[in-house]
Order: sequence, then structure tokens, then C-alpha cells
Amino acid sequence: MKTNLFRRFSQISAVLAALALPSAVGAQALPTVVVQPHAVDLTLPVEATVEAVAQTTLTAQVSGRVMEMRVDAGQFVKKGDLLLRIDAREAGEVAAAATAQYVNAKANYERLQNLRKQNFISAAALDKAKADFEAAQAARAQAGVGLGYATVTAPISGVVAQRLIEQGETAAPGRPLLTIYDPNGLRVTASIPQYQLPQMRKVTQARIEFPELGQWVDARALSLLPTADAATHVSQVRVGLPADLKNVIPGMFARVHFVVGRAQRMTVPAAAVVRRGEVAAVYVQNEQGALSLRQLRLGETLSGGEIELLAGLATGERVVLDPVKAGIELKASQNQAPKK
Repeated sequence: MKTNLFRRFSQISAVLAALALPSAVGAQALPTVVVQPHAVDLTLPVEATVEAVAQTTLTAQVSGRVMEMRVDAGQFVKKGDLLLRIDAREAGEVAAAATAQYVNAKANYERLQNLRKQNFISAAALDKAKADFEAAQAARAQAGVGLGYATVTAPISGVVAQRLIEQGETAAPGRPLLTIYDPNGLRVTASIPQYQLPQMRKVTQARIEFPELGQWVDARALSLLPTADAATHVSQVRVGLPADLKNVIPGMFARVHFVVGRAQRMTVPAAAVVRRGEVAAVYVQNEQGALSLRQLRLGETLSGGEIELLAGLATGERVVLDPVKAGIELKASQNQAPKK
């Protein structure tokens, strides 16, 4: 195993060495940055998940077939917009039956009131009639409310995250219909072990990284919840996100970089790094404009897309920010070089 790894590393190093021949063809136009020590944020990176601050799942309150579905997942809706209609004939039948029962109970109660005044019935009989009348009155009101739930409207403005029922399917009380969230109110939630809580209580700044998007944003607010999970012994930290984020949705993976201090470090931009398996390198341009590929030893990824440089470059050297273009320039110069 060790022999194979050594052989692989030697092959990669040989490739890098072959590519490291200097070139000055067209190199003057390449964007570069000078490597030198500068103040950077020392961070504590923690994996996190994007959540919606305002999110609601609508459930059916009546039974019936979905007659009309007006929205789909990904669609933006405003508060009060009609989302779907449920065939409320069953609810209507229940309401009609409740109304009929109410009319009968009311008539019976009024009749027994007159009989009681004449002492033809007992007080207990009148009390029972009164209780039946009040129960029928409540049932009629409840049936009327249920009938109103046949039309489902948006309780908030936002994006339809999920459509959990299709037109033609039968809804039942408690069945989920739609999930809506407000895209302007997002946050990420990270879990912090209890041994790091004293350090976290001093943190006031953080940056959020979305690796799949290649995007970094500053935290809008930090909130360390005053509870811990009894099983895992971790506490949650909620980190507010800006309101104008694009392509960020609930459930997405994120990484929060909590700022715990400042220090002088040498760094290189992550976009400038070329990776060949386990080997990392950058294209370096000298004072004459010649290009070469330099192998590096890198440390942690810092906030802002910078990577800590441990070895491979000296202060004042110039790193090319566009490795693709630099590689093309270097290969072209090698092809034009006279063969010995």
C-alpha cells in the first residue's frame, strides 16, 4: 500500500515538474495577486442546514375530493391567494343535517319551556332539552365552519415548497395539502458541542459558505439557544441570512465559519488552486512574466474563499487567479519552444 501511494505521488510530482517550465507567452494579460502575510479571521467551521423562519404546512379540515388545484411546487403566492378547492358536498350534507337537528332541538326546547311554566314536566326534563338545544347549536356552527374550509387560501406570502396532494385525490381532515415558506426569511442552524459553548458565547460575527454554489455571505444575526439536547449534548445556533439570497432553499447544506479571532497568515485564493488528486498547486508568474506550476502545502479554508498557505510560496510572489487560462498559456508556450 505504501509503495503504491509513493509511486502515485512520484508520478504526480513528475507531471507537475514537467509542467513547471517557465513561459512568458501572453502571460502579461493574466490576472494575478501578490502573496504576502495579512490579517485574516480565525474561524470555527461548523456544518449547518438552511431553514425557513416562516414556514407552514396546510392540512385539510374537511373531507372531499380536490376539485381544483391552482398552484404547483416552486410557484410564488401572495397571502390570501386561492390555492385549491375541495368538493364540500359531504361537508354540506353534514351542515344540512346539523341545521335540521338544531331546528328540531330549538322547537322542542321552546315547547318544553311552555309546559314547564304550567308544571306539566319536571325541571330535569327542561334541563335536558336545553342541553340538547345547545349541543345542536354548537354542532351547526361547527358544520358551517367546516364548510368554509373547502376553499383553501394562502396564510402567508411565499413559495410553494411542496404539493402534497393532487387534483382528483380525496382530502381528509388532517391530511397535508401544501407547504409554503417565505424565501425572504431564511436562516441556518448549526449544532455546537457543549465544550465549545464558552467560546461560542463570545462570538459576534460569522460567515456562511454554500459549497455547492461557491457563495459566501455575512451572517445577519447570531442566536445561541439556551438549551442542549439530552442525547447528543449539543446546542443549536441560529444564524440569520440576508433577505436577497439567490438559489438558497430550505434543506440545503451550508457551513458556518464563526469568527473567533484575528491573526497574520499567508493565503491563496481557492479559485487559483489546481488540484491533481491529493496534490495542490498554483500557477506562479515571475517578474519577467514567465509562468510555472508550483506545488503547495495548504491548511484550512478560511472565510471569504481564501486557503491558508503552509509551504510552497515566498512573500512577494505573484499567483495567477485564472488557472485555466494560465494552463493554456503554459501548454502553448511549451509547444512553441524549440526542441533540443
